[in-house]
Amino acid sequence: MTTLMADFELPDTMKLRPPRNPVVGNAEFRSAMAAMASTVSVVTARRGDEQIGRTVTSMMSLAINPPTILISIDIMSRLADIIAKTNGFSLAMLADDQQEVGNAFAGGMEPEHRFGVGEWSRWPSGHPMLLGAVTAVDCDVVGAIETGTHVLFAGAIIEVETTTSRSPLIWQRHHYQTLGGLD
Repeated sequence: MTTLMADFELPDTMKLRPPRNPVVGNAEFRSAMAAMASTVSVVTARRGDEQIGRTVTSMMSLAINPPTILISIDIMSRLADIIAKTNGFSLAMLADDQQEVGNAFAGGMEPEHRFGVGEWSRWPSGHPMLLGAVTAVDCDVVGAIETGTHVLFAGAIIEVETTTSRSPLIWQRHHYQTLGGLD
């Protein structure tokens, strides 16, 4: 285990080696990544009376056995701290009419007011569960790795709610998008 400036123990480190060639600038990187369309999700966690969450597009399906997703969370964030201390998190893939939830958890309002946007319940684990999402999952952390500025948490899905009649909210080129009538 490695310990950095965060106040929780970090998992094994994925030491990134220096690239062999010069890298693109931040503006070029951001522009290139903006072209990628991603489902907008909100990652949440709860510890005691404190619940916290953040809008993310950095998540992916990792494995089917066990059913696992991977999320990337800023290493210095309170969210990473709570996930590490509780060994769990929940994730909601937003529906195309949940832009207000996405904005709130992306920093559009103070953290203590974010759960006032949208309709929330709780998973049996105690983590927040967004109702009306395309898909909502509750996860046990089964692995994690620190990459310098972020922690990659692998979460085994222990509960799932899917609404097949809803379409996902997409983020691309710094704007929300919808599938526009695709079934």
